[in-house]
Amino acid sequence: MNQKVSFIGGGNMGSAMIGGILSAGLLAKEQILAADKSEKALQKLSGQFLIRTTTDNRQAAKEADILFLAVKPQFVYEVIKEIAPDVSEKTLVISIVAGQSIDALEKAFGKQLRLIRVMPNTPALVGEAMSAYCASSSVLPEDLSNAALLLNSFGKSEQVPESMMDAVTAVSGSSPAMIFMLIEAMADAAVLDGMPRDKALKFAAQAVYGSAKMVLETGKHPGQLKDMVCSPGGTTIEAVASLEADGFRGAVIEAQLACAEKSRNL
Repeated sequence: MNQKVSFIGGGNMGSAMIGGILSAGLLAKEQILAADKSEKALQKLSGQFLIRTTTDNRQAAKEADILFLAVKPQFVYEVIKEIAPDVSEKTLVISIVAGQSIDALEKAFGKQLRLIRVMPNTPALVGEAMSAYCASSSVLPEDLSNAALLLNSFGKSEQVPESMMDAVTAVSGSSPAMIFMLIEAMADAAVLDGMPRDKALKFAAQAVYGSAKMVLETGKHPGQLKDMVCSPGGTTIEAVASLEADGFRGAVIEAQLACAEKSRNL
């Protein structure tokens, strides 16, 4: 890619994206500029990736062919007010700001933009993100191609209608926290049954990782894969029956619906 890419926001997600893009060889380090108000964050980025950094958000906006907004929702409109004069109609703006619609962002900029809204998740830190994206009416086909190329450098991505973004927040954006709770609970049970903590965590995490990989690579329905493990009268169906008695699936569904509702109201 020949474009210059700027990031406003140098936290964990911005860092993960920069790492994936550089590892994939999509950009040279000289093509990337990261802006953040925290000198500590910038020192970490420049030390890890040898990219250019600045505390000046306007500089980042002026230089960018592609501009990533990677700030917290409570700060995004302050940032937009600052950089709006420096963002041209030729700039592709990619927002990973949770809960902020394309319409709200365009109104804040005060002009129609080539704007793509993205919901990634924290597995980007290990190159296994699941990112959903949707686009404004001004976005060009090559913009979508470039966005997908960048997003796929640190995981997988899918284009969705914007109406699905709150559901995406629940099913992939926030759900890693629930998976971490599941792994922790599985490990706690193993520790209670006499297994050392380090081994319990390794067994639980690998079981979740391997099970997810089976869903993705076999193409089989999770219910079918579950049935493959459940022998008649066996240990696994006993565990499944216990989970059903405790409302496991209902609890997961309710948690995701609560998460999606919170996203709508941000």
